[in-house]
Amino acid sequence: MEVGEEFGPWLSRQLKLAGRTQAELADELGLTRAAVSAWITKRSVPRPTVMGEIAKALGTDLGTVHTRTTDTQAGLPVTWYHRPGYQDGGRDGGNAAAFAFDADVQVLARETCQNSLDERLVENGRPVRVRYTIHELTGEKLDAFRAAVLWDELQPHYSAVSESAADQKVGRVVDAGVRDMFEKGRLILLRIDDYNASGLTGDDYGDGKFAAVVRRQLESLKSGRSAGGSYGLGKATLWATSALGMVLINSTLSVPHEGRTERRVIGRLELPWRSVDGNSYAGPAWLGRPDPETPGAEVVRSWWADEATVKRLHLTRDGDEPGTSFLIVGAHDVASLEQGKADSADEDENGSNDDGTRDIRAMHRRLVEALGRDFWAAMTGGGSRLPLLETTVCAMRNDDVVIDEVKVDPLNRQPSRTRALRAFYEGTTVDRLTEAGQVALRTVPLRLPLSGGRHGTLGTHPGVLLVTDAEGDDVPNQVHSLRGNRMTIKKSGVAGLPLGVNPFQAVLLVGHAAGESAPFAEEAEEFLRAAEPPEHDRWGQTEELTLRWSHTAHHRFARLTTEVNAAVKELVVRPKSSRSQESAKLRKKLTVPSKSASPKRAAGRSVPELDDVDAEIGAGGEWRITAEVKLPRTEEPPAMTPVVLLDVRSGSRPRLDWAELVAVEGCAVEGGVLRFTPGVRRAVFRGSTDATSHPVRTELTRLVLELRAGTGSEA
Repeated sequence: MEVGEEFGPWLSRQLKLAGRTQAELADELGLTRAAVSAWITKRSVPRPTVMGEIAKALGTDLGTVHTRTTDTQAGLPVTWYHRPGYQDGGRDGGNAAAFAFDADVQVLARETCQNSLDERLVENGRPVRVRYTIHELTGEKLDAFRAAVLWDELQPHYSAVSESAADQKVGRVVDAGVRDMFEKGRLILLRIDDYNASGLTGDDYGDGKFAAVVRRQLESLKSGRSAGGSYGLGKATLWATSALGMVLINSTLSVPHEGRTERRVIGRLELPWRSVDGNSYAGPAWLGRPDPETPGAEVVRSWWADEATVKRLHLTRDGDEPGTSFLIVGAHDVASLEQGKADSADEDENGSNDDGTRDIRAMHRRLVEALGRDFWAAMTGGGSRLPLLETTVCAMRNDDVVIDEVKVDPLNRQPSRTRALRAFYEGTTVDRLTEAGQVALRTVPLRLPLSGGRHGTLGTHPGVLLVTDAEGDDVPNQVHSLRGNRMTIKKSGVAGLPLGVNPFQAVLLVGHAAGESAPFAEEAEEFLRAAEPPEHDRWGQTEELTLRWSHTAHHRFARLTTEVNAAVKELVVRPKSSRSQESAKLRKKLTVPSKSASPKRAAGRSVPELDDVDAEIGAGGEWRITAEVKLPRTEEPPAMTPVVLLDVRSGSRPRLDWAELVAVEGCAVEGGVLRFTPGVRRAVFRGSTDATSHPVRTELTRLVLELRAGTGSEA
């Protein structure tokens, strides 16, 4: 049940909104000014019989006066306030912070989900729930929404931006967004709702989360110690994703403001400088209730909207759980639109018809992909550790569901890494990998420097490295690194792995992610956060790292990477001496011609040579071969054809067919021929023979692998 505001402050604001004085209200009620003053100062409250008269005087109903959970409609109505142009003639071509990110829903998902994680209410132990809703409006639904956002008031400003679009990048985007809405008769809304979060608390103008998000730029006021954001740039992705530069906000507060918590509403518009009816405007505009305490009551502030208003604005929230809803008006995703063009070409070839929902389906798919890729760890729990995050994505058109709400499951998106993290939480890790499905644990040192440019080490933080075999993941042999908020910060491969390594996945936990009680976890968290750029996609040299520590502090991450790679290799690379007898027998069956046995070639010409080969017999009786090629020092190594032959005691060697031949590194396969990348020194390819071309059982054969110049057809 929503808590209403105290009567005195509520009545005071209603009088200001209506432009009336206490004396005027007292005269209308037939009371003394002292009586009204006593209500305002909270020294008394009016009798129940007087409440009805107050409601009549304010032009509202008795229920509003009793509950005081919304403002009356008396006084100045909700409108758009456009910031006046600078008196010194300065002009802004748009919000520079928005250029820090691309108009990409995957970038949006990363930044907004991180912000929601940072604002999670931790006292109850529950995860923050984030819901993404893609909603396309057409026809009457679109007309109704445009009326709700007072489009007629905005039209002259959009027209002014369109007239100067050729001179402004932001103007060109906005002009295209407006034309798309009217020419195609559609508008895509993308709403991000979070629950069990703090909400936009604080005053409209003072220091607080509301002002940091709605009023200011480059200001970050985070709640948690392990917060991901530190630049105050992430919120700019909301406006960058809007082709119209418009975002509407409805927040339910965790801490009451003006005695209330629900339906705190405001809108912000980001446009470039423009001139309308002879008046210049600086750029941003806000949708809200005019503030009577500002000069001329021109500046607007947030208002406590009723349920009907938030419904018209497509901002209705589920229940009264704290959190914020951001509605991106005119959402566009350049990456998914480009992908949609490719999908369209494929569908046309297959004779499929587009039902008009291709764009929102592409957005839906890319959102699910991004959330599973970047936040799988935050959505994973185990043992006594609960997930920090739950995410869902759905798509709609005119209130009808196009794609049912999908809950992102980390086990489906990142099965190996999720299994590894759960094993760590549940204490079921092992020292070495001896069976499929096991998770090995190693600690790796992060040596923290002293701050202020001093030489020496503050202490050693033991990061946790988890390694397991890869299972259904997109890219194997990678290390995902994360800290306290459990968002994937860094994705990297492991250099120098030998051939034949079984596919694996690794997770590096540092800072609070390694455990709240891990030595120097707090200090590591602070150090790591300072080493992240605005994109939060790596650890390295940043200005903050240099100012707070030193210009060489980033070298600590290179050492950490070296330690991680060494530990991974120790766990996944099998010593040659420990190979099984069966593996040794198979290797003996595969012959690589020695350099002395290679066919003579023209003097002075260097050719690629086989340097290392590994093989095994597949389930279908085929030979599976992985080979490494040493390349000469030449800008354009000659093309070579890999040829696999049966080794026989006498006569010509029968040639087997390739069922599959694929490039792994440093080369490409074209028609069974290897063409090498200029400038590389080593290349790797992999192939499987066609078992139907084997004249005898595979187990009874020995092979010879050769590289032949050109197409190899002369063999």
